[in-house]
Amino acid sequence: MDSESELSSLLIQVNSVFISTDSYIVRQSKFASRITQLISLIRSMNLDSLPKPESELISLIKKLLSLFNSISEAEPELELVSRVNQIMSLVSSVDSDLEPRPELISLTIQTMSLFNSISRSEPESELVSLINQIISLISSEDSDSEPTSKSMNSEPERYVSLCPQVEVKLEEGKFRVTGKVQRGRNEKGACDPRNKDFHNITTGDYTAHFRCRDCNGEDHEEYEKALVEVKHPLHRKHSLQLVMLRMNSRTRECYCCDEYLSGIFYYCSVCDYAMNIACVEVSQLLTMDHPKWHEHTLILFPRQAFLTCDVCALADSSSPMYMCPPCDFVVHRRCINLPQVIRISRHLHRISYTSSFDQGDRSCGVCRLKINNDCGGYTCIKNDCSYVAHSRCATQRNIWDGKDFEGEPEDTEEEVAPFVRIRDGIIQHFSHEHHYLKLDESPSRDYNDNKHCQACIMPISSGNFYSCMHCEFILHETCANLSRKTHHPTHPHLLTLVVKQVERIQTLLPCSVCLSLCTGFFYKCFEKGCRFKAHVQCTTISEPLVHESHMHPLFLTSKPGERRTCCVCKAVCIASQEVSIISHDARREAFNCTECNFSLCFECATLPQKMRYKHDKHMLTLSYGKDTNTIMYWCEACERKITQKEGFYKCDEYCCVTLHIECLLGRDVYMKPGLLFIWSTHTKIDALDNNNCMSRPICITCKERCPYKIVFLSFGYIYCSMSCVRKFQN
Repeated sequence: MDSESELSSLLIQVNSVFISTDSYIVRQSKFASRITQLISLIRSMNLDSLPKPESELISLIKKLLSLFNSISEAEPELELVSRVNQIMSLVSSVDSDLEPRPELISLTIQTMSLFNSISRSEPESELVSLINQIISLISSEDSDSEPTSKSMNSEPERYVSLCPQVEVKLEEGKFRVTGKVQRGRNEKGACDPRNKDFHNITTGDYTAHFRCRDCNGEDHEEYEKALVEVKHPLHRKHSLQLVMLRMNSRTRECYCCDEYLSGIFYYCSVCDYAMNIACVEVSQLLTMDHPKWHEHTLILFPRQAFLTCDVCALADSSSPMYMCPPCDFVVHRRCINLPQVIRISRHLHRISYTSSFDQGDRSCGVCRLKINNDCGGYTCIKNDCSYVAHSRCATQRNIWDGKDFEGEPEDTEEEVAPFVRIRDGIIQHFSHEHHYLKLDESPSRDYNDNKHCQACIMPISSGNFYSCMHCEFILHETCANLSRKTHHPTHPHLLTLVVKQVERIQTLLPCSVCLSLCTGFFYKCFEKGCRFKAHVQCTTISEPLVHESHMHPLFLTSKPGERRTCCVCKAVCIASQEVSIISHDARREAFNCTECNFSLCFECATLPQKMRYKHDKHMLTLSYGKDTNTIMYWCEACERKITQKEGFYKCDEYCCVTLHIECLLGRDVYMKPGLLFIWSTHTKIDALDNNNCMSRPICITCKERCPYKIVFLSFGYIYCSMSCVRKFQN
């Protein structure tokens, strides 16, 4: 395919995203991906060298590019041009074949919204006219091409317009009505086809469900309309109303299936009862035969009742029940499709379903609560292993990858060593293959807080380490032995150790576990569509966690979406799930105590237990006290009072040195100076050493002198931390 044909094809793909039946989130990702490929292709083309006479498409694109370069500051389109330039800058730092990053998706959607706004306010604009001509030309080419099969997004058999009546928001597990859904445009019949949000709802036939943001579905008489109120056999007492989930609100599971409620669903506000549209439109089976779980025919029990399910051992009313009255057998509808053999991130071996357990006291390996021996659950397939788990716990989305391995042999993955031993004390590490590393076992050495391990970014304060024989590359001995492949207890897929810190300009994404930015080694998931990454500290920590901050062992017991508060730093912790909306002020995961209400976020849990301070010859120990302590501690660096419950470093010898955690480590613990990186949507930031100045610079956000080892420079402004960068941008 020649470059012009490829260009035309990509433009058709961009245009087709707007009429796709995919969900809004999927369409956002696809749109950003096509835009990335489009920009990369246009950059690689020499438009002036194409054969003459040039096509109408090339002529329009050349005019558009010329107009982009000539727009002045006084024109309303300047902001749009600025956004496009930001996208182009961001595209240049990524691989166009990879999945688009969240910041690129966000920026492209913002740019598209800005264009729609300008096209409404400035319909006669030359820029708007050129873009609309290109869209019109591509649309006509697309309609002239041969139709594809249904599997290739062909025209749906029917369209259904959704008209939700009210908006709801999830608060403490229950939905609350926040107001009526409003039209986007008051003028009737002025709907923009690009403002249709298609929802991926599977109902058996090839139907496209959509909501028009301009009219909220009220003006589309040409399409079939979904009922705004229904009576359903599973909820006969009250009608169910079509509602829309408020933007950025969390969601929960549908009553009927094990899927999360989509953006628009049916809801009863009296009973807090919610069902997906697909579940409402599909007829419910009054009876079913499922020999895997029970030998007799099962009958639907339509009333919400707290009956103990024989498969998952839970007595809840969050799903329809099927039962066999003669046998006293009860099963949730969502439990009927549970897998037989699975692998979870919390255990090394596969586990298989069993309908009951032998007598004895057992605890679930996930939630640590007692196992009901008379109900079903999962047990390890190894005879010498006693690991067990509740059915629901083992199939949580944050620890199970959704695969059933029944009848499949277990794969044995060959371990790849992280280094080759050249001779005693000399290795060649995979992260630094061009030079050899030499082991330093000296028990006494001068402390230099500018020497950092390249993997964990912590200073070389104690213990053995490997140093390059030709440059300043350093690794702790423990970091040099990190496995090339591993599993993380909060993620279901296999992770690979990634060491690509060679480019000066890179886009930094936070650790998926603690949300800290890290410039060292990290473990990354390469499953399609998965963006999970964790820096080495969060990957090497495990449960049970014995920590100085608490008297009892701690475990990862949070359910997907469950909110906890770290008892040390007070940060909100939200256990990972596909649809959770997590801010920069929230920690992703937490260790919890099973005996009391104590929780500890990963960021606090991974702080080094012992550190050196440049003005003390001894090691400092991470310590925790109680608010009731009568002893008063003051920070050696900032000379402010220390809140003991939040943790601090102190010298256990006779020096009486005490320091705030931030004063010793800084706020951005896993960042190192000398890196230029891209943050958020487009901002380039320099991480600079703050120890080489005669005086400390003043932060543009907090207006105080920057006390930490690193400062951040962006657009001529100095920030003392990435927290101040975020606050300034917001």
